[in-house]
Amino acid sequence: MASKQTKLDHLSSVSLFNGFSKKDLEKIAKAGDEIVMTAGTVIIDQGQTGREAFVVLDGQVTVKRNNRKIATLGPGDVVGELALFDHGPRTATAVCETDCELLVIDQRHFRGVLEQVPALTTKILAELAGRIRDMDRQYCG
Repeated sequence: MASKQTKLDHLSSVSLFNGFSKKDLEKIAKAGDEIVMTAGTVIIDQGQTGREAFVVLDGQVTVKRNNRKIATLGPGDVVGELALFDHGPRTATAVCETDCELLVIDQRHFRGVLEQVPALTTKILAELAGRIRDMDRQYCG
């Protein structure tokens, strides 16, 4: 399993957690559980209800939307983060390309962290707003 520092390093590189203090990242790390999945394992299945997000600690994950590859993720990347905010359907499928070590964070525990540190909510909303602006520029000019 990943060391505490390795987990914190990976969490600090996740754009959703950009600018969080070490103390805040420790709270997020404690809210999650480390799991190991073998190559070929489906982590997320497009269309299914989401209840957790996964931070890649080790290994590679392929993300496909409508059976078309859209990304390859590695250590420090996150998949399924929208599920931390709602129980909507997954927008893509994620499969372990290699054996993977993941930090899984469910919505209930993540919300507990937000209740402990309300300022994190503002930081996350700013990150999500930035993503929406980027998508708007890409598609609308």
